[in-house]
Amino acid sequence: MRFAVDAHAIGRHLTGNEVYVRSLLNAFAAQDQRCEFIAYISSDKAYECIPSNIRTRRVAANPFLRLGFQLAMKVRQDRPDLLHVQYTAPVGCSVPVVVSVHDVSFLEHPEYFTRDRAWQLQRTVRRTVGRAARILTGSEFSRKAILKVYGDLDEDQVVVVPDAAASEFRPISREAASANVRERFPIPAPFILSVGDLQPRKNHIGLIRAFARLARAYPQLKHHLVLAGKETWFADRVHQAARESGVAERIHFFGFVSDPDLLQLYNACDLFVFPSFYEGFGLPVLEAMACGRAVVCSSTSSLPEVADGAAILCDPYTVDEFARGIADLLLDSELRARMERLGLQRAAHFSWQKTAQRTLEVFHEVAERSRTHERVGSPAIAHR
Repeated sequence: MRFAVDAHAIGRHLTGNEVYVRSLLNAFAAQDQRCEFIAYISSDKAYECIPSNIRTRRVAANPFLRLGFQLAMKVRQDRPDLLHVQYTAPVGCSVPVVVSVHDVSFLEHPEYFTRDRAWQLQRTVRRTVGRAARILTGSEFSRKAILKVYGDLDEDQVVVVPDAAASEFRPISREAASANVRERFPIPAPFILSVGDLQPRKNHIGLIRAFARLARAYPQLKHHLVLAGKETWFADRVHQAARESGVAERIHFFGFVSDPDLLQLYNACDLFVFPSFYEGFGLPVLEAMACGRAVVCSSTSSLPEVADGAAILCDPYTVDEFARGIADLLLDSELRARMERLGLQRAAHFSWQKTAQRTLEVFHEVAERSRTHERVGSPAIAHR
């Protein structure tokens, strides 16, 4: 069989979407030698990330060109058994579509987006979901949300396929990682780390306020706060909150960070904090756990499901609760060590090999069903 994947996110710093499709393609290449895979890419950097046994085809980075014309044309030329996309399928796609919808925050919390972006997602994803043969999502929380907002779907049409931390994220020497961070980044140790684009739902402003309260309440803690994530339209508000926090000199913005640097940061930090209001999965939580770091994260959306008792859970709407959660881990070394052990065990439950295997099972189900329908519905075949 031949499976096509819209991989335009690879090499374009599209964070979670890029990590997802890159990791999936690598696992496909290592796992299924019977099938042919085609990846539609939009960046020269993507060639470095995609295994050599996956064929690549170039499409435009511009979404209007890619989704309005080019991708559908390439699919007609390549004739795959299906096309796998994230969120939005091309107009006029001639083959069955499997879509990964990581969350529906654009419907449940449109205030987290610019007005144009929310409007675009609301319409294009509804169109895609309405014609998709299967909808993949990373958590039971997201599955329920998808079924709720798109009320005309069959329950078995939405399939939970959890994500995972990439194998590159693992424990390495704390001393070596700390030395590497001191050399590459302008920050003194020790530090607390948070990872995520500077956008409203990630709750960086709440984290900055919690960190300021921590610094005032526990002057013996000399930690700095490192925020690693791409600047967005909302970034100015986050920077302003840092300037007004009273501890601006201890807050550092690193922007987009590559995976090799992120590995060093995870291993060098004293703990990882993820205060997001809403997540369909929350991959940075697993990445930090896989590196052996204790985690404080939100008690909302999918995060309790992903952490499953291996993190300190706090209400993201309550600044004092997050400040206390961070303080508990920094001040209690035994608790921190216990959460580090639990995190490593929890992260080990997930792997991209498992994710790819379940995704390929869905691909084969969809492709076989489509072929069966073609045979039954084709007069030419019926008369043979």
